[in-house]
Amino acid sequence: MPTEARSRGHSREDVVRAALHILDEYGLPDLTMRRLSPALCIQPSALYWHFSNKQSMLAELSDRIVSRGLPAQAESEWTTQVRTAAAALRDALLTYRDGAEVVLSTLALRLGSTVAHDRLASAIAAGGFDDIIIDQAATTLLHFVLGHVSHEQQRMQYDSLGALTETPAGAPRGAPTPATEFAFGVDLLVGGLQFSYRPSGTETAPTQPHLHR
Repeated sequence: MPTEARSRGHSREDVVRAALHILDEYGLPDLTMRRLSPALCIQPSALYWHFSNKQSMLAELSDRIVSRGLPAQAESEWTTQVRTAAAALRDALLTYRDGAEVVLSTLALRLGSTVAHDRLASAIAAGGFDDIIIDQAATTLLHFVLGHVSHEQQRMQYDSLGALTETPAGAPRGAPTPATEFAFGVDLLVGGLQFSYRPSGTETAPTQPHLHR
């Protein structure tokens, strides 16, 4: 039976949904074409009717994952827009197991859309910075978000396997959490923009960054 006929009962959307389910259930290492095809009751070769290779499929998953993030509110202060956009991207990546690793691998191969970068850039642009600073700042912030969430998800996986040592009994109350550490890092980047790259024509000194404690 030709590949087209075997895949006719499943759309590209069906493949993406099944792949996201396997990703969330088993993680990226177990997301293979051979594991995906039985979930759709088709031969592995039939998947290539929808995607030319596994990496192109992962690029589609990456786009779906980052597109879940809500854009920043345009009416708010630019610093708030940046924090909102970064937090929304973090939430989107945490929605799926190994979500950050999927997006990182796609970014490294320069595949997929630029929606994550563009949303961060749009928020930063509201501060009146020039195009070069906007692009570089958005790229830096995107790398921070992906790296931070990748570390979070690795620790979550190790914790689920019982591989992490227990938290010391004498750990202080109010110790940093992944969320507060993330917010602190974003604040550092926002503060750096405010103090080092103030848009030309501004007369007043930038406000102090709102560092989370």
